[in-house]
Amino acid sequence: MKKSILIALITVFGFTTAASAQEFVYFGAKGGVNFTNMSSDGFEDEKSRTGFHLGLLSEIPLSERFSLQPEVLYATQGLEANRTFAGQNFNGEYQLDYIQVPVLAKIYLIDGLSIEAGPSFNFLVEEEYDFESSMGDAEFDTEAGSTFEFGGAIGASYKFNNGFFLSARYTQGFTDVFDSDNWDDDAIKNNGIQAGIGLMF
Repeated sequence: MKKSILIALITVFGFTTAASAQEFVYFGAKGGVNFTNMSSDGFEDEKSRTGFHLGLLSEIPLSERFSLQPEVLYATQGLEANRTFAGQNFNGEYQLDYIQVPVLAKIYLIDGLSIEAGPSFNFLVEEEYDFESSMGDAEFDTEAGSTFEFGGAIGASYKFNNGFFLSARYTQGFTDVFDSDNWDDDAIKNNGIQAGIGLMF
């Protein structure tokens, strides 16, 4: 986990340092709620998992209407779903926590209102599986998850004159959630919605 955080911080500060020639670089903090799921034919009766995200960001203006916005977020993801394995039905919750490093292009449509999109580099720091079955209930840490996920995000935000802002975005993982050596042949990818509030200063 320490290594993942270090890589994330180096990435963000690298972008900020490269933009030091700009007239302004803004910094901020944000947090909010996540509604996440996973796409797979192997799951039944899927339900989204409600989680949270919390982190830091910077905004690097490149012109009057265009900025770069790198972020470092701690985000909880996963889903609730039924899965059949070895003839048994398991009703469980996958809990996957990431350090996410989105690097977004931000375009202001009008003062305060912007759309944003870009890649996200996500590092798995914690995973857990809780389940109920006819054999009993259990909660345990797993090691099936891929340590790195490449994804993307697209959304919008509105920043008030006092620096507070509201944001909402859709996130999508482009690489598999689980390592193929530790999982079956189903392709499983993360997706979800993040809604939050923050302060830029």
